[in-house]
Amino acid sequence: MAKTKQIFFCQECGNESTKWLGQCPACKCWNTFVEEKIVVGASKHLGKAEAVAPTSILDVTTSEDTRIGTGIRELDRVLGGGIVKGSLTLVGGDPGIGKSTLLLQVCRNLTVKEHKVLYASGEESLQQIKLRAERLGGFTKDMLLLCETNLDYVEGAITKVKPEVVVIDSIQTMFIEEVGSGAGSVSQVREVTSRLMRIAKQLEVAIFIVGHVTKEGTVAGPRTLEHMVDTVLYFEGEKSAMYRILRGVKNRFGSTNEIGVFEMKENGLHEVENPSQVMLSDRPLDAAGSVVVCSLEGTRPILTEIQALVCQSNFNLPRRTSVGIDYNRVNLLMAVLEKRAGILIAGNDAYVNLAGGMKLNDTAIDLGIVVALVSSFKNVPVDSNTIILGEVGLAGEVRGVANIAQRVNEAVKIGFSKCYIPKSNYDKSMEKLPIEIICVSTLSEAIEKIF
Repeated sequence: MAKTKQIFFCQECGNESTKWLGQCPACKCWNTFVEEKIVVGASKHLGKAEAVAPTSILDVTTSEDTRIGTGIRELDRVLGGGIVKGSLTLVGGDPGIGKSTLLLQVCRNLTVKEHKVLYASGEESLQQIKLRAERLGGFTKDMLLLCETNLDYVEGAITKVKPEVVVIDSIQTMFIEEVGSGAGSVSQVREVTSRLMRIAKQLEVAIFIVGHVTKEGTVAGPRTLEHMVDTVLYFEGEKSAMYRILRGVKNRFGSTNEIGVFEMKENGLHEVENPSQVMLSDRPLDAAGSVVVCSLEGTRPILTEIQALVCQSNFNLPRRTSVGIDYNRVNLLMAVLEKRAGILIAGNDAYVNLAGGMKLNDTAIDLGIVVALVSSFKNVPVDSNTIILGEVGLAGEVRGVANIAQRVNEAVKIGFSKCYIPKSNYDKSMEKLPIEIICVSTLSEAIEKIF
């Protein structure tokens, strides 16, 4: 006989426990355990399943129609070339950031190409979806809508109409009756995702699922949700800002950390073909503390502006603020600047900002951060036609960065005339480029040549 059992789940990683714990022993997060009821059955298999013979990899064939173009180049870039049939993609982001708008635009482009699409929503009525769709325009009869939260009915609709692409908005609203807990719980999210993955693989249907995010910016529910899907996409950017960044955190069919840049307008999201030009459009010229760097996001080099402000502190403990750049990384670079270059800024407030609303983790911007801090501290501007590249080590050395040729070529394309690079990255072929290349090997040497 089936019986009900009390289990505690960690909302961050999905770890199970028979009792409540203040700290999860798996992911070390505090106060993440929630109580849920699960049904434990005593079902027995009547017989052994028939064995399935494995297939040689040489007998598996692929074709060019394995991917479906979305009609949005920026999204195709992040996905690795288009939508892969039978794939399961998770799209996360803050509320109102543009997740549903982007997926509706994808549905519109697919229906124009006569691809059948099913949009299953558990949050909006048919009339509400229609109002948003009218703002975008251009839909055909191949766009099918379904307002349902029971996954059994959604699966039945998929089996009946046989769409090529399915959108589930959102995963937290779907539930399975056999699971005793409510919709959005750890058990429901995990079981619903597992069922959708099976549907995608068996029916060769590409499924997009929208996921709500927590205040920390991660998808709500167990972390195992991200491990189950094929692709994880995150929308970044402030809701009040003009630009949105779609970042591929995980992709089994393409490169990770690839980004797509969009601009939010009245009639939806529009692609930004030249992000570097956009990020530098409002850059102040000859301003102290402003430095241009180049970050490599996936296969795309993007020029961005780093702004730093160093001023005298009115407190015993100086303030440190970092926006768009790792806070601990900035503190580390300030310590190296004091110890290796002899510039004493420990008693000053320091504010570092990455203009444009982006978030970067590329170590190639280290030298640019340090130069921006020194520029603001000395109140001496850096030449506006200069770009600075290099990783800074704890010994004060300037280390080489990956794909230096792509970064320098991007600077040439935008129109920069001078580039500081690590000495170890120098190549004779750079002499032919219409840009002055200046090599540096230490932090002190870089500061001396720039200032």
